[in-house]
Amino acid sequence: MVKLSDREWLVLGALWDSGGSTLGELTQALQGETGWNRNTVLTYLTRMEAKGLVDIGREGYPRRYQAALSRTDCQAQARDSFLRQVYRGSTGDLVAAFLKEKPISAQERNELRRLLDEMEV
Repeated sequence: MVKLSDREWLVLGALWDSGGSTLGELTQALQGETGWNRNTVLTYLTRMEAKGLVDIGREGYPRRYQAALSRTDCQAQARDSFLRQVYRGSTGDLVAAFLKEKPISAQERNELRRLLDEMEV
């Protein structure tokens, strides 16, 4: 399981949104939120490649960078890690905590009931 830093989430998010980018395109996409220059982005990409998070296209120029993991897989790993670490694996406790802290709309409540009914909980 790979634990992503906030900055790695930013880089991967930009790569997922673009479907793959050149260094220049990625730098431009991240510039507004991070203020990073090309060298900083390249450093992140190189480190993330070493961790198996980014694939760097070696053919052609300019090189293209792509996320090595899907957004869905990373989200699932992050949810699982959070659930185990914070709620000791109790999905019910997690859901209850969210519902106590932030009200949900009638539509969301109905959808949650439907999901629970489908699970036969």
